[in-house]
Amino acid sequence: MMTKTLHTRFKRLTPLTLLGLLGLALTLVTPGCSPAEPVTFRNPLNQSHGSDPWMVYYDGKYYLAATTWSPTSRPGLTMKSATTIQGLKDASPVSVYTDTDSSRCCNFWAPEFYLLDGPNGLRWYFYYSGGPSNCCDGQQMHVLESAGTDPMGPYTYKARLHDSIDGWAIDHSVLQLNESLYLLFSAWVGTDQNIYIAPMSDPWTISGKRVLLSSPTYNWEKQDGRVNEGPVALQHDGQTFVIYSASACWGPHYKLGMLTYNGGNPLSPDSWSKSPEPVFQAENGVYGPAHNGFFKSPDGTEDWIVYHANDSRLGGCDTKRTTRIQKFTWNSDGTPNFGSPLPLDTDIPVPAGEDG
Repeated sequence: MMTKTLHTRFKRLTPLTLLGLLGLALTLVTPGCSPAEPVTFRNPLNQSHGSDPWMVYYDGKYYLAATTWSPTSRPGLTMKSATTIQGLKDASPVSVYTDTDSSRCCNFWAPEFYLLDGPNGLRWYFYYSGGPSNCCDGQQMHVLESAGTDPMGPYTYKARLHDSIDGWAIDHSVLQLNESLYLLFSAWVGTDQNIYIAPMSDPWTISGKRVLLSSPTYNWEKQDGRVNEGPVALQHDGQTFVIYSASACWGPHYKLGMLTYNGGNPLSPDSWSKSPEPVFQAENGVYGPAHNGFFKSPDGTEDWIVYHANDSRLGGCDTKRTTRIQKFTWNSDGTPNFGSPLPLDTDIPVPAGEDG
């Protein structure tokens, strides 16, 4: 009698109800079938020693380097890598190069590394500013060359990059444009720290006179100091920009400005125009957001900026600056839109393609 009653009731259930009961049963017995939550992270990528960061995604891994500020040859240049952003946050820096030459042994600033097809084939070229232990008037531009195509080396010292003045110079960065190679860098003349461009015959040789590309002219470039530095090329849809750091890093007003290439000879100042307003600056409790680089998400669909910043307006050019990243977009006219620096309590979705 009981079996017959249950059978009768079961037959009266609608197909839609039966599907619902089946789904409930599968949920109860099948582990891990609930929708996955978006994977997020929070800045910073380190708790200290995060200034002047450079980051790439290559062959399944993120690679990150930053200024070491060491007064001795140890730890020299360091890098950390991981397959995920969280793994990168947890990773410990690994020494990739040290130097015992007293003229360039110490205070390794603003590392940048590029995979370039030079005379020796594809190699990573690691650019950095270095000088003697008695920082900081002896900083010069140097470059290493990798033995193969591993961003972590091993590296050997390749050359010092001598510009036409051959004086104090920092923050050198590579621009590839119109099938030619150029070096962007920063140097002082009088009271102004300026940005220069020079042609290159190969990844370690400057082959012509340096040309003044930008000097601090707007008021927002002169806060706490008259500084233009940290130039980095950014290219998108056939357009070329140079994003640079303006004002002094020892104050809270350090920020990013932008130069736009308008065609013609890249070594002519007339081929470039400067945006009258900064493109990224202090906001949301983030101070001095600047000295940046750029990288692509693992699937190549997103553009990300990496930069350093301070938590306090009293912060300066020291080891307390931390490395931060965030995604940016593009305006309808093709210019980058970096938005505002995100507060440290912001949950940020990981770069697209990282989680599968």
